[in-house]
Formats: sequence, C-alpha cells, structure tokens
Amino acid sequence: MQPIGDELRWDSPPFEPTISNGRLVARGAIDDKCGVWVNLQAIDSILATCETLPINVKLFFDGEEELGSRNAAACIAANRDLLACDAVIISDGPFSVRQPVIGYALRGAISGEVRVQGPPHDLHSGRYGGAVKNPIHQLARIIASFHDESGRIQIRGLYDDILPMSDRQIRHMNELWKSIGPDLQRAAGVDAFFGDSLGVFAERTTSQPTLDAGGIVGGYWGQETPAIIPSAARCKVTIRTVARQDSDLMWSRFVDHVRSFAEPAISIETELFSIAHPFLMPDDGREIRAIQRALKEALGREALLMRHGGSLAIGGLLGRELGLPVTMFGYGSGANSHAPNEFIYVDDIQIATEVAIRLLFELGGDN
Repeated sequence: MQPIGDELRWDSPPFEPTISNGRLVARGAIDDKCGVWVNLQAIDSILATCETLPINVKLFFDGEEELGSRNAAACIAANRDLLACDAVIISDGPFSVRQPVIGYALRGAISGEVRVQGPPHDLHSGRYGGAVKNPIHQLARIIASFHDESGRIQIRGLYDDILPMSDRQIRHMNELWKSIGPDLQRAAGVDAFFGDSLGVFAERTTSQPTLDAGGIVGGYWGQETPAIIPSAARCKVTIRTVARQDSDLMWSRFVDHVRSFAEPAISIETELFSIAHPFLMPDDGREIRAIQRALKEALGREALLMRHGGSLAIGGLLGRELGLPVTMFGYGSGANSHAPNEFIYVDDIQIATEVAIRLLFELGGDN
C-alpha cells in the first residue's frame, strides 16, 4: 500500500473509510484492498449458501506489493508444497462494468543505479578543466549510448529471447487499443512520440523491452554557480523486460555495457535494487475462458485482453518459482490509486462480488 502523501489534500481521513457521493474513499480502497475484500466476500457467500466451495482455493496476501514483494521469494520457496495449485489469478487491476479487461501479460522491471566516480573531491575547473575527466560528462555519454536515433536500445542482447506476439494477440492488442489508446496518448500531455520504426505505440509500451534513466544527480545545485569539476555523478535506471527474457541476464548485459565506459581516472559502479520478472499466460487458457464466462453471465459482455506495460513482482515470482500460469483480473472500480482521495464506487462492489462468485463456480466446472 502506498503512503498517504499530503494529508491536507485528502477530503477525509485516509484511514477512515468514508462514503461520499457514491464513493468509498480511503487509502488502498482500489489498490488493492478491494481485491482482498471481494474475494473474501465471495468465499463467505458461497460457504454460507452451499457450505462448501466448488473448487479448492488458496489465498496468498502480499503486503509488500508496492515495495517489490521483497520478502515474497523466500516465503514462496519455503512453502512450495503448501502453495501447490493449478493456476494463479492475481486480483489486481481495474474492473469496469462497461468494458472489463483481463491482463494476460506483464513486463518485468529491473531497477538499479549507475555511479561514475572521478577525482576524490570536487576540483576548481579553472585549475583542472581540460585536464581532468568530468564524471557528469562521462555519465551523459553513458546515457546517450542507451539508444540510437530511432529509440532502439543499443545494449547487446537486450532484444534477445523475445517471444513474438501471435496474430491473435495482435488482434487483442488492436481491439483494446481502439478503446483505451486515444485517452492514453492524450494523458501523456506531449505533442509527439518516438520509436515508430520499432512498432506501433501499443506494441512499444507493452511487448518490447525498454530502458529509461529515471533520475540524475551530480555536481552542485545551490543558488551559487561554483566553477567545479564534480567528483561524482549517478543516475537511476529502469529496464523493462518481456516474457521469456531472463532478467538476471539482461541486468548483467547492461552492467557490461556501462562498465565499458570506465577509463583511467574514471571508475564506474552499478547497484541492483530490485527485479520483477515478466510473465505471460496463454490468452486462450482455461482460466481466461472461465473469467470470460463469469463476466458474460454477470455483465452480459466479455473482457478485452490486455498486455500490461507495467510490472508486478509477485506475479513473476509465483510463475517462476511454482511453474504456474498466471493471469490478472482485478475488482477495483474507482480511481486515484497512489493519490489523495483514492476511492472505489460503492455500487460496483456488489457486481464485482457476483463476478468473483461466478468465477469460482466456473473454475470448478459447476454451474
């Protein structure tokens, strides 16, 4: 769960659920307490009515999802027998009564830092400029080397092992894009995008690897303008990987590339912060077909299939450690996740719970 941020921007206490204009407002309401609540309500409802569930259910609550599920790997590895099952459905993501979506693929995310070290302390640029390498300049060269002019990543091997999309998956992508694409592009607030030679926007942001610098620090940032050669510079990076890529290998290749810029009087270090592995399940698998039937019965319509451009560490961990198919189907109908006044629509809670109940019966093969 995310922190509350600026409490003054909340219209009600963030940890005191408040009903306002048909909305239940609270931190974590949509991301992702609703996923826990709806599943528990569905199970309780079936047990109260039938006294037994139509399928064996195991619940795994990850309280560190927003922290990269940093302790989940050890827990999963130590409890493989307890967690043994046929498939995993992660109750995270949006829920819409108008047009539901099912997530069948997520990219992985590798987060780390590059540190460039020059002289042991800042130097006077009038005395040493032109003779001592500037770490900021070297860091700029490193970052500039990440991509060519078209936007293609220049790290050796970072496009290896990519699983191409099937014709059916491309049709899914194009159909979904008609619904969400224009709004998604407008929300970026920019006049132009890059990388068209690599594929359409939806493909570049969901099924291709990416590499981005997320922050740069170096030198002096006070109001004065000291003439210095700074001693060090660093940047944060994020690598998005796609299904079938080995995240550890991708990071190793990135490190090799960055360290190739080391030279006399310039040392380069890297630090790996976290890895979230990508995952992909068959877009026509048993679990997805069951979700579609449950939606058809409850809402009268089926979901569009979605490849998410983001990452979810727990999904990749469960799929990787247990060798299971993983899909995502969320029950959150609302907005402002990670922001003040996060909310879920009260009227949609009941219909989401109905879908969850029907899904359990569909998975159990019992109508």
